[in-house]
Amino acid sequence: MFVITPIAGLRSADTLVTIDALRAFAGVDVAPDNPKYRRPLERSAKAIAADIGADCEAVLLGSIASPKYVDVLQGIFGDRLVFPSAFVGRGDMSRGGLLLRCVSSSEELDYVPVAGAVRHGGRPPKLDPATRPKPIVRPEY
Repeated sequence: MFVITPIAGLRSADTLVTIDALRAFAGVDVAPDNPKYRRPLERSAKAIAADIGADCEAVLLGSIASPKYVDVLQGIFGDRLVFPSAFVGRGDMSRGGLLLRCVSSSEELDYVPVAGAVRHGGRPPKLDPATRPKPIVRPEY
């Protein structure tokens, strides 16, 4: 799992982010035509694409309504860049709530390629109020 950063490309979700890093992030326009944002993202996405190989999909769990992530990542992953179709029309909090509910109920979302997908849609119905999630039981290996 990787997180898109404004100036450091894709970083592991367990990367320590310092206050100095946050200040540096805040000073960069996250736009596909800004080389300070685009070049590190392209570099790290290309490395990940090489690592995962041609048969592995890359799942984007962020907004596909904006070109700021999609334009760069789709240029590298092509049809392998997929997203949950249930994300269309949802804001950040709604996408997060949907993910938490799916984890709690052990349901997988349907993933579709970003290429050719509907990227802007009407708001789906509000999610039902969540109950406390079930604990995640990790398999023993």
